[in-house]
Amino acid sequence: MVGTISWDSIQIRLTERPRVILSLKVIGVIVLFLFAIRLLGATTDALAPALRQNFQQIVVGDSPALGASWFASYVLANGSVVAALALTLFNSNVIVPSQLFLMIIGSRLGAAAIVIFIGAFDYFNTELESLRESVRMGLLTFLLTHTIYLPVMILGYLSMPLVRTAVSTNQNVSTGGVSTPSVFSALTGGLIDILGAGVAFLVAIGCILLSMRLFDRILKGIDKQRLRERYLSRLQHKWVSFGIGLIVTGLTTSIAFSLGVIVPLYNRGHIKRDEIIPYILGANIGTLVDTLIVALALHTPIGVMTVVLLLVIGFIVTLLSLVAYPLYTSFIDAMQNAIVGTVVYFVGFLLSLLLVPLLLILFGWM
Repeated sequence: MVGTISWDSIQIRLTERPRVILSLKVIGVIVLFLFAIRLLGATTDALAPALRQNFQQIVVGDSPALGASWFASYVLANGSVVAALALTLFNSNVIVPSQLFLMIIGSRLGAAAIVIFIGAFDYFNTELESLRESVRMGLLTFLLTHTIYLPVMILGYLSMPLVRTAVSTNQNVSTGGVSTPSVFSALTGGLIDILGAGVAFLVAIGCILLSMRLFDRILKGIDKQRLRERYLSRLQHKWVSFGIGLIVTGLTTSIAFSLGVIVPLYNRGHIKRDEIIPYILGANIGTLVDTLIVALALHTPIGVMTVVLLLVIGFIVTLLSLVAYPLYTSFIDAMQNAIVGTVVYFVGFLLSLLLVPLLLILFGWM
């Protein structure tokens, strides 16, 4: 009959409604993120003279840039925000390309250590009886990150002149299709006029953090159990495990989500150590996707090329580690056992995580 609504059609509409709401939430978070990036870029441009003067007094050279971003990741408890800030500083001519590269590297090195501090805090507050258990996952992620990104740092730093040459020889390099609505310009300009550039700068950083938190909250609503059941059997193959970690993290731009899917299985003994290591290695490369999005949104060719260089070299170094997998995992095991062998050694290790970035900053003043 014309005009009647069947029960089946009502059920379809009810099942589609959560998907529509989820889609709207994702779109809203993306809009907030892009707006925050645009606002951060605008405020950095407005503050460029003051930032350049103050920044160059603290960060004297390349190694202090590495230390500053490393330590800033501790302060903000988020490496992605530090990487985004580095790109906006470069876009406003506050830092040079080599400092940009090292600051992005530093954001990854610092972010990898945050979980260790959390685990150590739990241990020293007697929430966990075993030091090994309290830092097991965090220390493994830290070692995997540093053993990949330290070689990447050396190779990439030596390759940075090629990036500048490639961009200078092709002035028409396109930064891709990530663009922000023109209405953002009016909004950012209005906020800067009302709040002032300094306060708007802090608002921009807060909005980036908020958008990432909101996106992580949305991802928590995804059925992780279904993902685990689908991919669990495939993690036994190191190349497949690496690919899944890379793709899941790249698509969600959230290493917290990708590790959150797999860590409970590892902690309960459902996944072996040799199966989770390739997954984490893939996630460590996929986590650079959000930094690439920021570079594209800022329309900075050298910034885009720098992140692409990191992705390419990181991918190659990771592949080499997987080729020499038995030797690589033996090295990781030896390092982890040495660090958690005694509390004294572990405390020394924690102190080094604080002292190394500070010493890198001080190195520029000598």
